[in-house]
Amino acid sequence: MGRTSRKKRSTPANRAVAAAAALILGGGGLVAVNVYASAGEGGSGSRPEQARNAARQVSTIDCPDAGIALPDVPDRARPEVDRELAVMDTQITDAYRQFADRKERIARDPDLAENAVLGPLRAERAASLDRIGIAVERAAGSRPQGLDGLAGCGLRADDEGGGDTGQDGGQGEGDQEGGQGEQGNGPEAADFVDIESVRPDADRPRNRRGASRGTFTTDCGRNENGKFNPDNVIAAPGVSNGAHHMHDYVGNQETDAFAGDDDLAGGETTCRNQGDRSTYYWPVLRLQNGQDENDVDADGGGRDQNTGEIQTPSQVTLKFVGSPVGKVTAMPRFLRIITGDAKAFTNGDANANASWSCTGFEDRQLTDKYPICPEGSQVVRSFAFQSCWDGQNTDSANHRTHVAFAQDDGRCPDGFRAVPQLVQRIVYDVPPGPGFAVDSFPEQLHKPVTDHGDFINVFDDKLMKKVVSCINGGRKCR
Repeated sequence: MGRTSRKKRSTPANRAVAAAAALILGGGGLVAVNVYASAGEGGSGSRPEQARNAARQVSTIDCPDAGIALPDVPDRARPEVDRELAVMDTQITDAYRQFADRKERIARDPDLAENAVLGPLRAERAASLDRIGIAVERAAGSRPQGLDGLAGCGLRADDEGGGDTGQDGGQGEGDQEGGQGEQGNGPEAADFVDIESVRPDADRPRNRRGASRGTFTTDCGRNENGKFNPDNVIAAPGVSNGAHHMHDYVGNQETDAFAGDDDLAGGETTCRNQGDRSTYYWPVLRLQNGQDENDVDADGGGRDQNTGEIQTPSQVTLKFVGSPVGKVTAMPRFLRIITGDAKAFTNGDANANASWSCTGFEDRQLTDKYPICPEGSQVVRSFAFQSCWDGQNTDSANHRTHVAFAQDDGRCPDGFRAVPQLVQRIVYDVPPGPGFAVDSFPEQLHKPVTDHGDFINVFDDKLMKKVVSCINGGRKCR
């Protein structure tokens, strides 16, 4: 697939018919058509059901996230460390594929998982971690502690996922049946909930005297021109297919794994205000309607277990807002922020940050469920990015510690200062009911808790000054 190509989208009516057909074909057996769809097929007597039941006990590969565990990598070692971390993601992807392909055999012979999948994976990870240790030691004079403990991986049941723990803004009263139909590795029925059964959220912190109440909205389109790639220039710079899932891009059109600051500064932008050459990207959302996308045989698409028809958002809003307790200062050019965690299903939800809802019901927010919206309501996914900056760094080794969220009282942690907060709202016109999912790393099973957003600030100085002035002055600007 060309890295920025796409095919013509179907109409909403055709999507609804196709999705309904997929759901009817899938029937109530959604769980049986996830990663363990083929477990126990063939044979006689009760063996198929026993094999399926055994296979349901494990559904994905769970490995420690080495990137999170390495917050202090010297600048000189970062390129090599980032490459090795991306290699480790590929190792998990390859092992997951082997695990899924051998699901039926593993159900009959559990030792096969250890001998054929997990053992080789641990050996590969140990070698990568050793190379990371050497790179850091070469740059800093000492080796990071605890690297050896990050090599281990195991198999885990779907219901042990870190994200599906009820930590959403409002808990639904009973999950809905139905779902993906033909999707090979998730999500499953329990990942969807009727939005009308979700309790409204608690109140947000109130603005105090001196709060910066203004907003600045930048219009960068909806990716109508179809710029996609499976790279992640923040987390895996210089690595093609570093994300193992496809991203939507709006704003800067030069963004791929190999784009440096100079490339971004000179890049074309889809933003109406040409002073904003920032890059905004997030995993695509696909409709599981049985329709192949043109990346069905490509990295980030079908080769990484991401299938179905990519949906163009019906609306994308990119708004910068202020602090509830004081003024904001300009964010530095080329500041990089990742919000959410692409591996939250296995990592746990400590860094999960995306919210899901429906138009007309946005006082009800979900973090670990996809919403089932009523007829006439559209799916909404939202990201409120970190709004506190350490005042020094545009990035950090784990891409997190240079920025922070405000505390419950709205203040930034000690040592951090408030900057304009990016709030993204992305709306999709998809058929009511289950039948959609975001792209993910294969082993993350397309869980909603893995949703995430990425941003690189490439505002020019004049426009950034306007953003700060508008927000601190209480004005609504574009």
